[in-house]
Amino acid sequence: MADIKPSTMTNLDDNLESPNHQKVQPQDEKPLRSSTESLSSDGPEEDPNRLTRKAAIMQITMAIVANITIISSGMGLGFPSIAMIELTNSTSSVTLTENEASWFASVTSIMCPFGGLLAGFLLDKVGRKKTLYFINFISIISWVMMAMASKTDSVLLFVELMVARVIIGVAIGLSSSPASVYAAEISHPSLRGRLTLLTALCTGIGMLFIYTLGYMFKDDWRFVCIICSIFTVVSFVTVIPIPESPSWLVSKNKLPKAEKSLKKVRGVKGSDNANITMELDILAENIARFRASQTSKSKLVMLQRPEVYKPLTIMCTFFFFQQFTGIFVIIVYAARFSIEAGVNIDPFLSAVFVGLTRVVTTCLMSFISDRYGRRPPALFSGFGMATCMFGLAACTVYPVAGTELRWIPTFLLVAFIFCATLGFLTLPFAMIAEMYPAKVRGFVAGLTIFVGYTMSFIIIKVYPAMVHALGSENVFLFFGIISVIGIGFVYIFLPETKGRTLEEIESYFRGKTEVGEVELKQNTEAKV
Repeated sequence: MADIKPSTMTNLDDNLESPNHQKVQPQDEKPLRSSTESLSSDGPEEDPNRLTRKAAIMQITMAIVANITIISSGMGLGFPSIAMIELTNSTSSVTLTENEASWFASVTSIMCPFGGLLAGFLLDKVGRKKTLYFINFISIISWVMMAMASKTDSVLLFVELMVARVIIGVAIGLSSSPASVYAAEISHPSLRGRLTLLTALCTGIGMLFIYTLGYMFKDDWRFVCIICSIFTVVSFVTVIPIPESPSWLVSKNKLPKAEKSLKKVRGVKGSDNANITMELDILAENIARFRASQTSKSKLVMLQRPEVYKPLTIMCTFFFFQQFTGIFVIIVYAARFSIEAGVNIDPFLSAVFVGLTRVVTTCLMSFISDRYGRRPPALFSGFGMATCMFGLAACTVYPVAGTELRWIPTFLLVAFIFCATLGFLTLPFAMIAEMYPAKVRGFVAGLTIFVGYTMSFIIIKVYPAMVHALGSENVFLFFGIISVIGIGFVYIFLPETKGRTLEEIESYFRGKTEVGEVELKQNTEAKV
């Protein structure tokens, strides 16, 4: 979904830098490159750690190509928004009931965790590139099934749509990590943070694309599915030229292929082998060290440690506030939500504004998070979301349609997405790699995502019933109240991880703060 996100790491990659936080590398491991090195032009490489312009272009291109796959997942997340109105319109030849429509919208959320678990298995067994192939392949199946869904039998239509949405739900879960892991493994540290954010950006682009198609073809969601299937076929083809990750090839002892892949990634000529050999040796050494550090202790035993259960509790609670403040409700029901919120423009155009706002704000998140940390944007996010929801509730009770203030609901809806993207929408995913110890990060991150998507399924499924039972104004009020409580949670419990190493974060949760170390929980000052 989505904005399914880039911080998720596989077990193999726990020995590398976190894609979203470049200062959390264990101190006993030698980085492959210095993050402070500058981009230089091609020429003789006196410094083996230097990033050449050719290598930078290659790495950026490969990361973009890998992340094109994620656009289909973003389209899958936003598709119910553009199809729901026609699917429930009684004037159509075949329709879904209100209950069937809610299942159509929500079933992807319950399938995403299983896709996430499958991603970890496939990434290790078949590699990064083949996993991207698989995501595209099953996405094509899903879009084609929906495009060819029955036009005469409502029961058959519902079954076909549900099967297709289950498949795309697995694809969305699968998309949570492969592209970001691939980008992290092929990129120079000076590029890594930006390139791993491409997953979140491409999820937003996918949603914007599907909202735009919905606006252009309001009464033909099947044609939209055809366009999406064609796009996914193109995405499948674009993966063919990119090389497999050198890290994965080394882990599978495929050294000749790893050397060839690394040369392509680093933009090195065939005769220049010294630096490549050195880097391959470092990769092999890091992987061997990581495997040697693996513990045979039960995961359940590990969950009893404070450095595990404390951040797990915090992150699951953070995901609760992410879901029950209405963020994913707006993403999935964007057009319908606009009508219920009293937005005085075409609901499909309103959905386009929602998608565009998310894309633009996601681009800003890299700068904001690096400059101001995690807590200040999260506090601002909660305050802005609460204000917008209370405003929408007021506009529902006191309608402004036909008055000079008719623009307010549209502004509040767009402002809500802007504020949400600055904090509660993106930070829970981004902080997973920072909060958990390396030895259990894969398992506990998967568990956290499972809990988050389960809550997403619940709120998306019950939202139509809530509106029917409570009225739109009270539902908006509920979302606003949860946002206010979320502000309190962030202020009291969410630690600041900016500028902290993994060891410092782990020590903090164990209750062992080093002398002179600023307590994470109290570190609310932005560091320039």
